[in-house]
Amino acid sequence: MKQRIAIIEDEPAILELYTIKFEKEGYEVQVAKNGIEGLRLIESFKPHLVLLDLLMPQMNGDEMLQKLRETEWGRSIKVVILTNVSRLEAPDTLNGLGISRYIVKAELTAAQVAEVVKEELAKVTVVRPHL
Repeated sequence: MKQRIAIIEDEPAILELYTIKFEKEGYEVQVAKNGIEGLRLIESFKPHLVLLDLLMPQMNGDEMLQKLRETEWGRSIKVVILTNVSRLEAPDTLNGLGISRYIVKAELTAAQVAEVVKEELAKVTVVRPHL
């Protein structure tokens, strides 16, 4: 069973870059362009990990994450923040919402982000159905 990654990002070029990168790495990838779409996607897709931008239209990433953590199905999903907002400028609401990693896009290459994701997914237990 392939591990699933949801990318919640409003920049088309970033979405395309990471979708291609992670599909080549063997992951199943689905995307959403804002927090509202992201919540719906996560509920139906049930990803092992979410890459989440903070600054998006309709619903910011921090708002989406807060709503995600309020749900039974969204409490334990790994979330990696991938944004251009520095950690010092990040909303205080992120504290206590169970972020696995915080990455500033400009500081890492796509290959380095892929390594971070691989490390985080290695910590996830993939449940296999009993035969």
